[in-house]
Amino acid sequence: MMSRSFQRLALAGVLASAGLVIAVGPAEAGHKPAKTVPVRLLSLNDFHGHLEPPTGSSGRMVDETGATVEAGGAAYAATHLKQLSDKNTLKVAQGDLIGATPLISAAFHDEPAVEFLGKAGVTVSAVGNHEFDEGYAELKRIMNGGCHPVDGCSPAGRWKGAQFDYIGANVLLKRADTAAEKNALASLGKNGDSLRALLKDYGIPALPPVSIRWMNGVPIGFIGLVTQTTPNIVTAEGIKNLEFIDEVKAANVASKLLKLVGVRAQVVLVHEGDQVTPNQSPDACSAQPGAGNRIATQVDAEIDMILSGHSHQAYLCTVTDPKGAERLYSQGGSFGRVITKIDFQVDTRTRDVVRSSVVADNQVVTRTVTPDPEITAFVQTWKDRVATVANKPIGKITADIVNTAAPSGESPLGNLIADGQLAATRTGGNAQIALMNPGGVRASLTYAGSPAGEGDGVVTYGEAFSVQPFNNLMQVVTLTGAQLKTVLEEQFTGGPNKQAFTKILQPSSNFTYTYSAGAPWGSKVSDMKIDGVAVTDTQTIRVAANNFLVGGGDAFDTFELGTDVWSGPLDIDAFAAYFAANPVLAPPTPDHITVVP
Repeated sequence: MMSRSFQRLALAGVLASAGLVIAVGPAEAGHKPAKTVPVRLLSLNDFHGHLEPPTGSSGRMVDETGATVEAGGAAYAATHLKQLSDKNTLKVAQGDLIGATPLISAAFHDEPAVEFLGKAGVTVSAVGNHEFDEGYAELKRIMNGGCHPVDGCSPAGRWKGAQFDYIGANVLLKRADTAAEKNALASLGKNGDSLRALLKDYGIPALPPVSIRWMNGVPIGFIGLVTQTTPNIVTAEGIKNLEFIDEVKAANVASKLLKLVGVRAQVVLVHEGDQVTPNQSPDACSAQPGAGNRIATQVDAEIDMILSGHSHQAYLCTVTDPKGAERLYSQGGSFGRVITKIDFQVDTRTRDVVRSSVVADNQVVTRTVTPDPEITAFVQTWKDRVATVANKPIGKITADIVNTAAPSGESPLGNLIADGQLAATRTGGNAQIALMNPGGVRASLTYAGSPAGEGDGVVTYGEAFSVQPFNNLMQVVTLTGAQLKTVLEEQFTGGPNKQAFTKILQPSSNFTYTYSAGAPWGSKVSDMKIDGVAVTDTQTIRVAANNFLVGGGDAFDTFELGTDVWSGPLDIDAFAAYFAANPVLAPPTPDHITVVP
């Protein structure tokens, strides 16, 4: 069935096609110059539940002067949002507001982060890929309210739902029930031909595709999009009934829907973006054209600006739309360290954005302001609630164990995690080696003690959770030696799996191999050994990995060919158990992979 929001939009479209809702047209010659009204947008992206100020490199940002400053934290972001707001302001976001979050939010299924964003005044957000980390059903619970089906209500009581709209025009229900789809289209009635034509090749949205907000007497239409690669980077089971279509196609349908109901001022909120030249001002157009730029330049010319996310970068660019006009393409970093402020005028007769009036500024969320007292108290409440779990020591380290990659692509922390996963899956799963996806290693372990007072070298559960915040399930599958080699080939670009960029899996210390960066795809990997013994193509190997990888995540398609699947503990529990069995751990040397020309 259609979502209620989409049904309301569909009804509005029918009325428009019947002539009952008429958009105001251009002024006739000789009339006075068009009157305009101001609108301000304040946007955030990739907040990832960072209620407390992020630490290390995640808590620093290059500002407009070129200086590196401490940035981020919910209480500071709230102050900046208030200072930047005026009576013309709408606050929006571009996804990944939740998922891969610190324990203060993740322990309560990210209800605290969503509640904060509502308190901060966010009105609409695109979904990001991380909004699907716990599956579509859980995202709907976050949107609509109710207690978690397994863990029950949080200490705050029954969850009331997000105070803002989550939208995703390119997230559709799989077309399993064509009769239901036909009935939905037929229900539009004889006057719905324009809308029916749009929807025929589009499908049934799983989420509201758009949100319309009024400001100063004019409607502003927001179109939500999430990266089409989402199925490759979240666990397959949670989205098995969804499909993620091309962002440009979905945006163009949504744009026409908005136009049908008289909404001409259109903003895309897209969870896809580009990489940048490092250490640039957040106001620079330092984005290197990629997936985000493709969307920004190809979506319908009716769309006035594209606010992006996903790549965790900060940039302000001007791109050209399909009709040759200029429009804004921007992103605001991550973790609440940057707020993008966009001011523009809307013509009250045409209801369209005057693009020449658009002025954007990426404002760094510095910590030199007074933190908002209400949000400070709010964060402290959740910090107190999670403290018993977060501050529990689970082991010790002799020095920093970092997630920074060596030239081979492996990192000390990645290797350590893989060793822990192997130890947790030998009994029961009969694992022989373990492989960890590098994107799942979210933070380093630092030797210095934290303000919680646990002491130097002590690793707490909260610190371990910040390293692995996804609650993935450990699994073991059987692969042949040839299949294992193909998995390793899939680390590199140029193959049939269409890897976007090289992703080196983190191996357990008993597994070694060599790769040649210059060799053609399919011939890069050689000399695989387990416990010093060469791997043959025909032998079978029990390989441990998290369920994200086993399900083909990160474009490691060959993992899906694994047989005899065994499921074990959560990845965070495997990590904690490894510390329990090895109370003092030193940084491993990342030398399991040999690189040759």
